[in-house]
Amino acid sequence: MPQAKKLIRFDWALKKILRDKANFAILEGFLSELLKESIKIKQILESESNKERESDRHNRVDILVENSSEELVIIEIQNSKEFDYFHRMLYGTSKAISEHIEEGKPYSAVKKLISVTIAYFDLGQGDDYVYHGTTSFRGIHKGDTLALAERQKELYEKVHVHQIYPEYWLLKVEQFQDKVKDKLDEWIYFLKNGEVKSTFKAQGLSEAQKKLDAMLLSEKDLKAYKSYLYDLREIASEMHNKKALRDEAIDEIVAEIKAEHARIVAEQEKALAENERALAENERALTEQQKALAEKQRALAEKEQELAAAKAQTLAVLEQTARELFKNGVPMNLIAAATKLSEAEILKALE
Repeated sequence: MPQAKKLIRFDWALKKILRDKANFAILEGFLSELLKESIKIKQILESESNKERESDRHNRVDILVENSSEELVIIEIQNSKEFDYFHRMLYGTSKAISEHIEEGKPYSAVKKLISVTIAYFDLGQGDDYVYHGTTSFRGIHKGDTLALAERQKELYEKVHVHQIYPEYWLLKVEQFQDKVKDKLDEWIYFLKNGEVKSTFKAQGLSEAQKKLDAMLLSEKDLKAYKSYLYDLREIASEMHNKKALRDEAIDEIVAEIKAEHARIVAEQEKALAENERALAENERALTEQQKALAEKQRALAEKEQELAAAKAQTLAVLEQTARELFKNGVPMNLIAAATKLSEAEILKALE
C-alpha cells in the first residue's frame, strides 16, 4: 500500500508559503487543477486582507493574486462557521473589483475576478463538496441565455456573458469522503487530511510535499504553529461553549414556556371545573324552583277546586232557599235581598 506523507495543516502553511513569491508553483498547481486550465500567477497583490496579523485568531486566510491573463483570484480558507459567509464572499469580490479599477477608466476595465473558498465547516445546504457559481441571464419567456454581440466579443475578448462577471468556487472540504477520482480530488484530499500520497499526480502537489516537508520549523515558527493550533482549539471551545450556553438558555426558555403553559392549563381546568360546579348548582336550584312551583300550582289547583265546590254548594243552598221563599209567596225583590242572587239566577233556580 502506498505510504502517505503527513504534512502540517495546509491552511496554516498557506500563511507562510503561498504569500512567498518564490512558491507560486503550489498555488498555480491548485488553481490549474480547479479551473481546468493552465494558470500562471503574475503577482501577489497587496491589500488589507492580504496582510498577516498576529491577532487574527480566526485565521481568515485571504490571498489576492493576479494571473498572467490579468484576472484577479481570491483564495480564502475559512475554519470557523459564519452564517453570513455568502455575504462576505460577495463583499470580498465587490471590494477587490472596486479597488483595482483606476479612476476615470471605462467600465470595460473592470477585471475578471475568481473567488475560491476552501471551507472547513458546513456552509449552506447541499450534498456535493465542490460548487461553482457563475452569472447568466435567462429569458423568462423564451428560455434562451443572453449572449454577447459579435462586436462585444471582439472588444472584450470574451465569448460568454458570464466570463465578464465574478465566478465563485466553493470547496466544502469536510464533506469530501476521501474517494479520490481525479486530480482535483487529490488536492481536496490533501486539503482535508494534510497528506500527499505517493500515487498522487496532481499539478503542484509534488512541490507542496517537497516545500512543506522541507519546511523545518524554527523555534519561533514552531511556537507560532503551536499557538495557531491552540487558537483553533480555543475557537472550537468558544463555539462549543456558546452553543452549550445557547442550548441551555433555550432549554430554560422552553421549560419556562412549558411551566407557564401548564399553569395556564391548570387555571383553565380549575375555572372550567368551577364553572361546571356552578352550572350544576344552578341546575339543581332550578330543579328545586321548578319543583316548588309545581307544588304551588298543585296546591292552588286544589284550592280552586275546593273554592269551586264550596261556591257550588253555597249556590245550591241559596237556590233551595229561593224556591222555598217563592213557594211561600215572598216577593221576588225580598228573595233577591235575602239570598244575594240576581233575578235571573232566581228564575233559573225556579225552573
